[in-house]
Amino acid sequence: MEIKADTSVCIGAGMCALTVPKVFDQSEDEGTVVLLQEVPPAELEDAVRRAVTLCPSGALSVS
Repeated sequence: MEIKADTSVCIGAGMCALTVPKVFDQSEDEGTVVLLQEVPPAELEDAVRRAVTLCPSGALSVS
């Protein structure tokens, strides 16, 4: 699994960082998503998929 984050679409809701703080954070300056791990460990894949689903702006995707 590889995560992609489009910071130009991100509205800074923070659902990703709240859902999987080991993978996502937020920029202190803009509040937009920061990827801590582009390729998360297998045990976090379900949580990452949930974070992608919860993103209100659609800024996150996985492949």
